[in-house]
Amino acid sequence: MSYLVGPLTFVLLLWLGMLLLLETGRRLGLRQRERSQNAGSGFGAIEGAVFGLLALLIAFTFSGAASRFDARRALIVEEANDIGTAYLRLDLLPAEAQPELRSLFRQYVDARLSFYRNLLNTKGAEADAARFVQLQNEIWTKSAKASQQTGTTTAGMLLLPALNAMIDITTTREAARQTHPPIIIFGMLAVLALACSVLAGYGMAVGPRSWVHTLGFAAILALSTYLIIDLEYPRAGLIRVDAFDHFLVDVRNSMN
Repeated sequence: MSYLVGPLTFVLLLWLGMLLLLETGRRLGLRQRERSQNAGSGFGAIEGAVFGLLALLIAFTFSGAASRFDARRALIVEEANDIGTAYLRLDLLPAEAQPELRSLFRQYVDARLSFYRNLLNTKGAEADAARFVQLQNEIWTKSAKASQQTGTTTAGMLLLPALNAMIDITTTREAARQTHPPIIIFGMLAVLALACSVLAGYGMAVGPRSWVHTLGFAAILALSTYLIIDLEYPRAGLIRVDAFDHFLVDVRNSMN
């Protein structure tokens, strides 16, 4: 819930700012038209260019956010597959080494799930991260030692690459979680939305005031901005990737 305060405050301020500038633009337009009936003529190209730039920026930022959202969901599935593959290949190890490693695997999946569930709790997430890194080291060390005890290279050749993939995917997922567009992009989006509000308000000075159009214009742009931000942080907002965690949960349940 604490995460929501930032984006919602930003969007609310953006919405109020657009309403204010819509009214400011309208009053400027009325004042200009009192001086000259031709006021505002010839500005269509400028307005079209600014509104077009806003549309392109919204389209590109939304497209990028949606692509990153899909990529994060795909990585959850990939990690579940990597863990499941490595777990199955424990069968290649000596029977006496398997129970301890299977227990470590169960603890590892629990730590991974806990890390993403506690992501907004910094201290809790850091503790979970330290825990699963420790378990990675233990699993790798004990698996490497057990594979040498088999007397063949088959176990090492099949199990260790699977473990390596299981460990590497955690770095890939963390990089994907931290990948976002530069903050200046969102700043530019807000500036363009405010600039377009002035231009829209100026153009609305021709006829009577329409609160439906005024409120609707500001609300649509503000909600579009919030949707983009929400897609960028899918572990905290209203749009979430948590539903895909069931793939990891299924893997964990298969270990019981």
